[in-house]
Amino acid sequence: MVIKEQETAFYEKAIAAIADPYRMSILEEILEKGAIRCCDVVTLTGLSQPTCSHHIRLLAESELIECRKEGRNNYFTLNRDRFKRLSGFITKFA
Repeated sequence: MVIKEQETAFYEKAIAAIADPYRMSILEEILEKGAIRCCDVVTLTGLSQPTCSHHIRLLAESELIECRKEGRNNYFTLNRDRFKRLSGFITKFA
């Protein structure tokens, strides 16, 4: 039962994270470029750096993106395994 609850929690967080136009554009930019930095998100969205960090944090907490640190920069990439899992869930309803 705990596993099902964990799965449900993942789906809820992931769907909520995607259901925002700014976060959708961030995900699309990562898809197009492979990886982006927080400053790229500021340029992309026109939002303040703290607001961009908030959006990135929500995507990371939903496990849809991963972060790797290189020097002073954090690079964000898609977590393909989590997207496949989410896709499998959504496909059940098609």
